[in-house]
Amino acid sequence: MRALVMEKPRQAVVKEVPDPVPKPGEVVIEVERVGICGTDFHIYEGEFLSPYPIIPGHEFSGTIRRLGEGVTDLNAGDRVTADPSLFCGSCRYCLTHRGNQCEKWGALGNTVDGSMAEYVAVPARNVVKIPDGMTFGTAAFIEPMACVVHAMNRLRPQAGQSALLFGAGAMGLQLVQSLSRLGVSALAVVDVSERKLELARALGATETIHARSPERLAGRTFDIVVDATGIPAVIEQAMTHLGKTAKYLQFGVTPTGAQIRLNPFDLYHKDWTILGSMAINYTFLPAFEWVREGRIALEPLISKVIPLEEVPDFLARPKDPELLKVQIQIR
Repeated sequence: MRALVMEKPRQAVVKEVPDPVPKPGEVVIEVERVGICGTDFHIYEGEFLSPYPIIPGHEFSGTIRRLGEGVTDLNAGDRVTADPSLFCGSCRYCLTHRGNQCEKWGALGNTVDGSMAEYVAVPARNVVKIPDGMTFGTAAFIEPMACVVHAMNRLRPQAGQSALLFGAGAMGLQLVQSLSRLGVSALAVVDVSERKLELARALGATETIHARSPERLAGRTFDIVVDATGIPAVIEQAMTHLGKTAKYLQFGVTPTGAQIRLNPFDLYHKDWTILGSMAINYTFLPAFEWVREGRIALEPLISKVIPLEEVPDFLARPKDPELLKVQIQIR
């Protein structure tokens, strides 16, 4: 099969590799769509936890083609998406509903070969059938939406709270919609792209601020502050806008060695709560339900669709600040 292989940092090629064979309890999915995630860029740059060589890709959809021994509730031909999480199920974190901190944590496309290929093997228990009316493009968005659901479970916004979000990319715009759905009042969004800010306003932001106009935030504080950029300088700026008893959520993925400065007296004196939100924590099915019922607009967040052969060049180019989600059409 054709697959995109990251052989080492900053070296990605499309080449022929052996087709996956399903183990007992697994299915093989013929991949239709794959989303390119910010984590994929970190893997490409050598800034994540991944081994090399690896086939990336963890947000995807497709059609089941082969069933492993013991799989009885799925059929060849089923249209599906899948949770890429690989939890052991037996460590103290898995047994206390903290699977994303599993002592043997893994994920398709992060620690083992993923879905930027014609076929991918997946544990059958991770697979979710999609309705006929759901496009493969939307279905490939369930995984990032599951990350947002986990973030909301961590943050627990309350009705009437004010919120400030840095970053109006595809993930940021899902956060905008989720925060709006969950009851925040004022929701200010900061980004470098006016086009993205316009979409943020359409999707629930009450105020948008271009990053070139930081004076509009001077002296202002909020009940909730969220970073969806993963940029250390932005994170430091974001924390200056935490009000008393505020919550800060680090959603954006930073390079593994990134550092920021924080005044611990402010953390103590102002009763701040600082939260991380790593990947998915049994939130794939809730995200699927939210998307299936049309609660979150995802198709408008797809900027373009490219073939697999264009991905190495796309990863190597500087990021276009105007792009939202880019997906790969495998077939």
